[in-house]
Amino acid sequence: MRLELQKRAGASTLFSILSPFIALVLTLVAGAIMFVILGKPPFASLYSYFIEPLFLKFDMGPIFSDFSFEGIVPNGWSLEQILVKATPLALIAVGLAVCFRSGNWNIGAEGQYLIGGMFGAMIPVLFNDWNSPLTLPLVLIMGMLGGALYGFIPAILKSRFGTNEILTSLMLVYVAQQLVDWIVRGPWRDPKGMGFPGTKSFNESAVLPSLWQHADAHYGAVIAVVAAIAVWFMLAKTSKGFEITVLGQSPRAGRFAGFSAKNMTVFAFLFSGAMAGLAGISEVSGSVEKLDDKLSLGYGFTAIIVAFLGRLNPLGIVAAALVLALSYIGGEAAQISLGVSDRAARVFQGLLLFFVLACDTLIHYRVRLVAAVEAVA
Repeated sequence: MRLELQKRAGASTLFSILSPFIALVLTLVAGAIMFVILGKPPFASLYSYFIEPLFLKFDMGPIFSDFSFEGIVPNGWSLEQILVKATPLALIAVGLAVCFRSGNWNIGAEGQYLIGGMFGAMIPVLFNDWNSPLTLPLVLIMGMLGGALYGFIPAILKSRFGTNEILTSLMLVYVAQQLVDWIVRGPWRDPKGMGFPGTKSFNESAVLPSLWQHADAHYGAVIAVVAAIAVWFMLAKTSKGFEITVLGQSPRAGRFAGFSAKNMTVFAFLFSGAMAGLAGISEVSGSVEKLDDKLSLGYGFTAIIVAFLGRLNPLGIVAAALVLALSYIGGEAAQISLGVSDRAARVFQGLLLFFVLACDTLIHYRVRLVAAVEAVA
């Protein structure tokens, strides 16, 4: 006996649309069960995780003691931090959407994100005194170039030698982590940095400006939205988008149409690598303003969840990035208010990916139990 997935002849359009929302509800239910197992009140824990970080608490004094104003006033700092964390997630996931829709599996966006940050930092580190209007554009271009070149490695290995891109792209993440860690502790370490790993701070012309005065949020958020709109237009309105869709859904039909699967593999990895590299240098230039050993925060892996939660649609990915960014902020808040570990706080991300994939699979496929005799026949 074995289980087999059989494609449904007429999958429900309504359930296909509702799939991400169903996955979110199931994630909340599973999260509540997890909190019960940990000995925490489930509803209060979910409130602390998803709602409490978004709103301010304040005491109105004895005169207004009968009124509760908690949860009415938005917490500007938390909302700003959500925007900061959503920016790299959206940029990486938009690139991954192109890769996944073409039938290529780039699991190593974290490595391309790191190499993009390192390449982009090359100019402000090696030419720290160069102030020019061209500095920032060149920094961003170098970041995209670094990510694209690193994405080219698994692409060429697959297209030329048939190597599994999942394994190669994933293993290259650890190479990138070690390379960045070595360069910020060795050749590029700031001699005035008190021995801490990290480069010199970037000069002003190499820093992405803040969206408003004294804000942590920077213009990388604007770049992410513009990129999402541009990629949506490419996928929906251009011949390249049609080629990506055809090769992703039916490589055989793509070959009959004259499309090259090998060329598409290279294009998809170069594109997704460039977007991951742009996310990396946006984080370095906009949030940290120098390259250090803390650049690897798992954004490249979380962006896989963002891409699927957004249904591989660039516009949906922007909304999904905000949801996953909330999981970062909520997880940090839950560690303080609930006393749970960071691993328990991050489990929501894994649950969400599991339920998104499970819902999509069960909506579009039927699970059949096939007898051994039938399998032999």
